[in-house]
Amino acid sequence: MTNRKKRIYEVIEVSNIGDDSSRAYDVMITVAVIVGLLPMTLKSESIYTRIIEFSTSLLFFVDYCVRVYTADYKMGYKSVEAYIAYIFTPLAIFDLLSIVPVISLFLPVSGLIRLLKLFRTFRVLKLVRYSKTMRIIANVIRKVKSQLLAVLILIVIYIFVSAMMIYQLEPDLFNNFFDALYWATISITTIGYGDISPVTTLGRMITMLSALVGMAVIALPTGIITAAYMNEINKKKSKYEL
Repeated sequence: MTNRKKRIYEVIEVSNIGDDSSRAYDVMITVAVIVGLLPMTLKSESIYTRIIEFSTSLLFFVDYCVRVYTADYKMGYKSVEAYIAYIFTPLAIFDLLSIVPVISLFLPVSGLIRLLKLFRTFRVLKLVRYSKTMRIIANVIRKVKSQLLAVLILIVIYIFVSAMMIYQLEPDLFNNFFDALYWATISITTIGYGDISPVTTLGRMITMLSALVGMAVIALPTGIITAAYMNEINKKKSKYEL
């Protein structure tokens, strides 16, 4: 029983050289992910898109159950806590969310159902398991998540502050505070659609400041991720050379 369970784990994980069964499983899941996203490229549903949705969701459900079943091997320790811990890992959560859209096949169309269909995009994240480069990037983001969170908090604070300032300076320009937040967001990202443009001197000064701050803010996470990525690559090279 133990050997069979271990073999199942080896098959569903990233294939090793010479393991044809695991390689075939990887290809099957990859194809299922690609095919499962096809309905999102169409405006309307048909019997064919429903078949695709049901069959791929069933495959993803089986994949999820098997991964939970072998979670003790994945987590590296054998106890009930291993299964619970695995269920709350990011990839396991995304796996579960990628199955949710199948509910839309059995319920009438509504705003909530349309929202559930968007969860199909989480299926792309399943490919992270089968790409060495994507796994490296995932490890990098995991290592610098605290720094990225700090940058995100800084961005959110600045957006709210600039939105409150412009909302007070030019109240007639916005219908509500959310419009001010929208303006602050597109300004700090230096996009500036032009649909909301301040007319006062102070308002334009705040806009220019937001654009300048935006360039610095964009550079911060880029530099953090790049430095961590290069450090990870150098570690891989050093390990290989040894």
